[in-house]
Amino acid sequence: MMKAEIISATEKIFAAFTSQCNNTGETAFFDKPTTKWSIAENVQHLIVSTNTTTLAFSLPRFLVRLIGGKPNRSSKTYDELVNKYKNKLAAGGAASGRFIPKPIKINFGKEKLLNNWITATQKYITALQNNRTENDLDNYLVKHPLLGRITLRELCYFTIYHTQHHLNIISSVVTVQ
Repeated sequence: MMKAEIISATEKIFAAFTSQCNNTGETAFFDKPTTKWSIAENVQHLIVSTNTTTLAFSLPRFLVRLIGGKPNRSSKTYDELVNKYKNKLAAGGAASGRFIPKPIKINFGKEKLLNNWITATQKYITALQNNRTENDLDNYLVKHPLLGRITLRELCYFTIYHTQHHLNIISSVVTVQ
């Protein structure tokens, strides 16, 4: 995918995720189902993930290079990256450290949490649009906690798929309840 297609796909999945959350009642949103996390906790996980990803597009290029390095290979395709991620999950890979959301009580407020999500997504899209060129996406590496060193383009692909993955999870929670 080219950068414009990445931005479009990202905006689409962010909007679908937000819509699903908006269409979920507040009790169901915070309720801890039999699945791993509540919908609110899935949102919190994506906020942390998206804010972390935004750094790769907000930090000066020299810092991204210093931290991640320079790739010695071409970027994977979207499908290749998704397959790598799915294989890592199948092998037992999971969120760790600060990416594991803390329990969130209903008194935190659904609207407040969703506003935090919308702010995170807007910052990410803006940073991607304004701070990195098409060429940059293939010429900088970042460290991903599960996937290892990936290019910025692969990080964009991950962000799209990761959001879809969590949309699938919360959609199944809503239909189960």
